[in-house]
Amino acid sequence: MTTRRARRSVRSATLVAVAAAAVLSMTACQSAGADAASGSGNAGSVSTARLADTGDARSTAETGGGRSATEVQVASAKTTSPVRKQTLADGSTAEIRKVGAQHYRAEIVSHGDVLATLDANGKDAGLDANDMFVVLTLDGKVHSWMGGGQSGPGTFELAGGWTAKVTQVGDLHYRAEILGLDGSVMGTLEADEQDAGLVANGIYIVLSAGGVISAHE
Repeated sequence: MTTRRARRSVRSATLVAVAAAAVLSMTACQSAGADAASGSGNAGSVSTARLADTGDARSTAETGGGRSATEVQVASAKTTSPVRKQTLADGSTAEIRKVGAQHYRAEIVSHGDVLATLDANGKDAGLDANDMFVVLTLDGKVHSWMGGGQSGPGTFELAGGWTAKVTQVGDLHYRAEILGLDGSVMGTLEADEQDAGLVANGIYIVLSAGGVISAHE
């Protein structure tokens, strides 16, 4: 009897130990699975955050400092002066832009080609374009006419009762003194390798670098 009870006790102890080991094994597996699932979830969150950060950076770079593409285009458009077009005496076109205060630029365009440019920056500008004379004023007005040129040096009567005394200063350098009725100098044109122009009491005057002067009302 004693031997049988001892064997039963040993078997019972063995079964209890096996059951306990099984429980511990299942608990460990469940814990490992939970940790793995948790780790996978965290990795997914980090990946999503990185994509979000990359997307934000790309959007900012493409639109210029966080502004939308539309805002960038509008800002760019505001910095560009509108073009005003005017037909000239020979049929070509003057495309006039405001550059700044008392500063205008006019491109003489024919059949899509820019033939010449006048720049009136703080003073009037003039051009002799194959016997078409053009004046661009410092406030952006353009006046053109054909013919009427007189070649200096010399003294010439101009439209509006003005007199011009044209002298040669050097090669492609002429000066014209605009004289009043009493002979006093009312203004001076200096064409030094570049044509010059001015407006005198509503009379437009051009002096070329070759010494040709013309005036028009």
